[in-house]
Amino acid sequence: MSRARKISAAAVSLAVLAVAGTAVAEANNRGNDNDWPYARHSPAVYTLAAVGDIACEPDDDENAGTPTALKCGSPTLGGMSAEFATAKQATDMHPDAVALLGDEQYQVGKLTDFEQSFDQAWGGLKMLERPAPGNHEYYSYAKKGDNEAGQNGTGYFSYFNGHNQSGAPTTQGQAGDDTADNQGWYSYNLGNWHIVSLNAECDSDEFKHDCSTTDTGLLGQETQWLAKDLAANDRPCTIAYWHQPTFSATTAATATVPASAPGAGGVEGAAADAWWKLLYQHRATLVLNGHEHAYARLRPMNPAGQSDPSHGIPEFIVGSGGEALDTLAGTPGNWANPNVVTAQAGAFGVMKLTLKSHSYSWDYQPTLAGPGFDSTALQYSDTGSGTCK
Repeated sequence: MSRARKISAAAVSLAVLAVAGTAVAEANNRGNDNDWPYARHSPAVYTLAAVGDIACEPDDDENAGTPTALKCGSPTLGGMSAEFATAKQATDMHPDAVALLGDEQYQVGKLTDFEQSFDQAWGGLKMLERPAPGNHEYYSYAKKGDNEAGQNGTGYFSYFNGHNQSGAPTTQGQAGDDTADNQGWYSYNLGNWHIVSLNAECDSDEFKHDCSTTDTGLLGQETQWLAKDLAANDRPCTIAYWHQPTFSATTAATATVPASAPGAGGVEGAAADAWWKLLYQHRATLVLNGHEHAYARLRPMNPAGQSDPSHGIPEFIVGSGGEALDTLAGTPGNWANPNVVTAQAGAFGVMKLTLKSHSYSWDYQPTLAGPGFDSTALQYSDTGSGTCK
C-alpha cells in the first residue's frame, strides 16, 4: 500500500499544510497576518497534540437504553466539561496536527454520538486531527447493563472521512482508507518527522477476530504495510501510535498478566508486539498509546519490555482525554511495571510534543481534575526532551 494516498474533500488542504508545512511557509513569506494556523511558523519546528479516550456517550433519545452511569452527566465520568477542557487545552497549543489515540467516542462510536458529543468539543480542530481508532469504535459494548452493537468503524470513518447521502462512509480521508484491504492505517510527515497511525482493533467482526500478524488477514496486511512504510521512510525521526498499549501502567492489565508483560492490554496489545519489533528495528523515536485512562511515561524499552537506554523506544500512554479515569498499578516509586517513570490518573489532560529537526520535547500538564479529585491533582506535570536516534 503506497504511503501517498488521496485525501478526500473532508480532509481538505489543512491536513496537507500540517503535513508538508510548505504552504504555511509561503503564507509567512507573503506576510500573512492571520492568526494560527497561518501565523509565522518555523518549518523546522512543529507542535503535535496527542490524546485519546475522549468523549462521553450523549444522553439523548437514541441512547435511552444505555444506563445513565455510562452517559454524559454521570458523576463518575468526566463528561462534557472534561472533553471541552481538553479540547481547549489542545487548541491553546496551536498544534500543527492532533494525534488522536483511539476511543474518540464512547460507547460504540455511532456517527450520531460523534456529532452530539465529540464534535461539540473537538470539532473546531477537526481538520488538524489525525485519528487512530479504538476498541469503542469497533467492538460491541455489553457491560454494566448496556447492550450496543459494534459499529466496526462505520461511525468513526463516517465522521472523520465524511459520508454520502445514504450514510455510507467515504472510502478515503483523514482517517485513512476504509476498504477491504486497508482499515484506517496511514502515515504522514511533519518536517523531519515520519508519523504512523495504526489500527489495533483486530479482535472485531471487521477483522474476523484474526489478530495474526503473519497470515493474509487484515492485521497481517497492516503489518506488511508497516514494514514497507518504515523501510521507505527517509526521515530521521519516527512516531507510531495506536490504541492499546503494548506495555501497561494501570490495573486493567494486572488481573491476568503482569503490567510489564508485552501485550498486557489484551490480544490486540500482543499483536502489536510485531509492530514494536519493526519500529525497534527501524530505530523509531516514540510510541504513543491510549486505552488506559491515565497518563504515563515509560522508559525506553526493547520489544521484550526490557529497559534499553541506548536503543529502546519510550512509550507514552495518554488516555486522559475526558471520558473517565482508571486506577494506576502501584504507587510512585513502586509501580507494578518497573519501566513506568511517572504517571497520574487523577486529572484529564493533553500532551504537547514539540518536534524539531533532530530532537523533541514533551509537556504534559493536566487541565481538569477527575471525579473524586480536587485541584491538587492539577499540580502534576511531566516535561522533558530527547533526540532522534
